[in-house]
Amino acid sequence: MTEIDANTAARVRAHCAALYQDAVADQCTHRILTMIQNSALHQSGATLPALSEQDVLLITYGNSIEEPGTAPLQTLDRFLTEWLPELSHVHILPFFPYSSDDGFSVIDYLMLDPALGSWADIRRLGESRALMFDFVLNHISRESVWFADFVANHPPGKDYFIEMPEDTDVSQVVRPRSQALLAPIYTRRGVRHVWATFSPDQIDLNYENPEVLLEMVRIFIIYLEQEASLIRLDAVAFLWKELGTRCIHLPQTHEVVKLLRVIAEQLRPGSLIITETNVPHAENLSYFGDGDEAHLVYQFALPPLVLYTMNRGNADLLTNWAQSLAPPPPGCTFLNFTASHDGIGLRALEGILPTHEISSIIESMQQFGGYVSMRANPDGTDSPYEINITYFDAMMGTRRGPDQWQVDRFICAQSIMLVLQGLPAFYIHSLLGTPNDQRGVEVTGRLRSINRKRWALPELTALLEKTGTPQSQVYFEMRRRIALRQSLPALSPDAAQKIYDLDSHLFIVQRGEGEGMVVCVFNVAPQDVSLSLVKLFHSETLGALDLLSRQQHGPGKTIDLMPYQCLWLVPVEDEGTYL
Repeated sequence: MTEIDANTAARVRAHCAALYQDAVADQCTHRILTMIQNSALHQSGATLPALSEQDVLLITYGNSIEEPGTAPLQTLDRFLTEWLPELSHVHILPFFPYSSDDGFSVIDYLMLDPALGSWADIRRLGESRALMFDFVLNHISRESVWFADFVANHPPGKDYFIEMPEDTDVSQVVRPRSQALLAPIYTRRGVRHVWATFSPDQIDLNYENPEVLLEMVRIFIIYLEQEASLIRLDAVAFLWKELGTRCIHLPQTHEVVKLLRVIAEQLRPGSLIITETNVPHAENLSYFGDGDEAHLVYQFALPPLVLYTMNRGNADLLTNWAQSLAPPPPGCTFLNFTASHDGIGLRALEGILPTHEISSIIESMQQFGGYVSMRANPDGTDSPYEINITYFDAMMGTRRGPDQWQVDRFICAQSIMLVLQGLPAFYIHSLLGTPNDQRGVEVTGRLRSINRKRWALPELTALLEKTGTPQSQVYFEMRRRIALRQSLPALSPDAAQKIYDLDSHLFIVQRGEGEGMVVCVFNVAPQDVSLSLVKLFHSETLGALDLLSRQQHGPGKTIDLMPYQCLWLVPVEDEGTYL
């Protein structure tokens, strides 16, 4: 068996030493290196290709589309093959047995939920597209075997969780929810209070115990062996706890991310780590590290900023924010999205948008059938955490109320995300124009269910095949734009990005430079807006070809954009050749 190179061994040792005392760090290092060396992937030689303009990610539950008598994962595979063949990557949200939170309270990390299908179905999905797995590493279900050990005071689980006296002062701890942090648990030793960041059913793991880290490393390696090309570190910001701190983004948490990256690079070169950290923007970017942590971070500010932009019909805030973005470190990029299985997070707007403006957006979304979820503050008050609504119905109108532009406004919003620097990610309901699932909220009692509809396959395909339905309009136009993106190297994640500030009603982004560059223009207002090519290109001799409409505009022309119209412009010289 090939030995692990000295550099990898040294990096593993350094990260372990940042977490534990010397003797423990040495033992952890030895056991992690042994796991790497014993993996079937060790020195396999295969390297995954780098991301390019061809890559578009789909986010979906395994059962977002169902049909009687067929395992949902098989239905999903067939639907993607027949209806969305352009998508290169698919993020299947947690597909393990679970007790709550639609999969994010995992009972067993290595079993596949039999209601969804089998590991063979997962592998079949991965035959024609790259897969992203969820690694729910901050917490585990109270119905897990590990937690049963805790209740019974048996190893190893009895030492896998964080037990605190009921009256422990946890007021400094950053909270994403409004319920108490310490959950009371009836055990053989009486009532014990354990750390539960997200819910009393999702019990946080104790990474101060090195056995927890080692067990999670083992599971991480198995995911790589099951051909995960991307691994999403769910809620990773809360991983390490230390009383007297905010218990978020602690240095030890960053060390764990770095350690997992080293392991991924060694076993599945080209695989990607993505951190899920729904926090203020600057904090989110910290997970790039020095280019040695996450390969991708979620662009959490983008969904609420695009929502605000379209709701107000004004691009100034989005333009200023986009202009302020520093390029990600080499080898890293953003994961751009507007919607996911969760709500539209509001924490990323802290420091960007005043409180009264956030309140106004919430009021508008409630008018469109949405809800708001709260989180607890250290002073005992609650603050808005996320808006629960489908992104399609969030585009139902503006602050003035509903109007006739919902489909056009929605497609414009999705197209902004599609062209920004990074990997674009579409929640399946965004490609299907799914409306609010109020019935789901009534059945489950959970606000997030509004955005987690399970489509019956016959109902869905009938809507997609019927001309003029919102679902058909969204689906066909977004497929067309995705295919166009995939033909444009200027939209590669590595291509340069420049943001223009020419008109408050226009969001304008240039991708690429020189020959092959594309300038994407978006009218975010419900009225016509004019664009001067002279002002755009600083030239009276350049015209433009709009790749979306195939319409050519001569030098010096002024283009009139209809409400929510998008232009993808390629500069054209007088004689009609592209620059």
